[in-house]
Amino acid sequence: MPDTTPSSDKRPASTAPRAREASLLERAAKVYDFSQHVRSRAAVPPLAHPASARTADRTTTDTGTGAGSAPDADAAVFTDPTFLAIPEELRAPIGQELPDEFHLPDEPGDVAMIDRGMLAANGMMVPGAPVGPLAEEFRLIKRQLLITGARIAESGSADKARMILVCSARPGDGKTFCAINLALSIAAERDTEVLLVDADVAKPDVVAQLGLIDGPGLLDALGDTRIDVEDLVIQTDVPHLSILPAGSKTSMDTELLASARTKSVIARLLEANPRRVVIFDSPPALAASPASVLAMRVGQVMLVVRADHTPENELRAAVNLLDGCEHIQLVLNAVSFVQGGARFGSYYGHAS
Repeated sequence: MPDTTPSSDKRPASTAPRAREASLLERAAKVYDFSQHVRSRAAVPPLAHPASARTADRTTTDTGTGAGSAPDADAAVFTDPTFLAIPEELRAPIGQELPDEFHLPDEPGDVAMIDRGMLAANGMMVPGAPVGPLAEEFRLIKRQLLITGARIAESGSADKARMILVCSARPGDGKTFCAINLALSIAAERDTEVLLVDADVAKPDVVAQLGLIDGPGLLDALGDTRIDVEDLVIQTDVPHLSILPAGSKTSMDTELLASARTKSVIARLLEANPRRVVIFDSPPALAASPASVLAMRVGQVMLVVRADHTPENELRAAVNLLDGCEHIQLVLNAVSFVQGGARFGSYYGHAS
């Protein structure tokens, strides 16, 4: 049969235009904005707390009235055979259980890079580094806190069971040092996510000590009902760890924390991730009033006591201010040990 196609529609096969198939990389670029994961680092101000602060294990008290001395009589306020403490001279960077791998959040967003060098320089745990004495001390501390949290949940206070307030009686006792290391240690758990909230709204220091860029945070969400606090949470490259900055300073910080809005903000943080444990780094109890307000919201208080620094009368006064929380646990920080004493590091091959 003769070809009846009009000559104007005929085109040699070799000259017909062919659409080029997009490469895998080009297709991925249309879906993901990789530029979101590039963060610049800002200059970090000097640390507010001495870098020599070191952490000891804790003792539990409901009244805060225990008295005595630690294994070294010159280094502590209390006596308790269960005290474990870490020598102040130990500065080796140490790590956690999970591998230090780049971690993307479940939902798209920025991922902030925590400054490992800054952690090491300040004597803190370093994600991915070998396990050492400091990591072991905080393993014991977190285990007791998690066990107590489970008991609180069984008693019918599931939300409070997931919140821990880290506080001290006075400035310089090492509460932020302990809060950051506790957060890093709990983040190493397989079944737990950690949100570290900088609730020391007068003198926030968590973001700076992690080498992160500061931004809006807790106070902004409390002051503006249009803000979803979860949008202010900073996802980090440490698996299971996120940060909430303190936010814009205000003279009404205590009133904001005591308002009904705080309850809804905290509920939102807990609801956003059922596996999340929220750690609040609060102001010293005797230096600023927000600590006593926050104590009524949480299930546990971890009260940091610095050896040879925190007077017993101030510690008792701090416990009285924090008695809105039923469970107060003490961590003895910066204890000095007799030379040659066996520590966790010797078992892992680290010099003590």
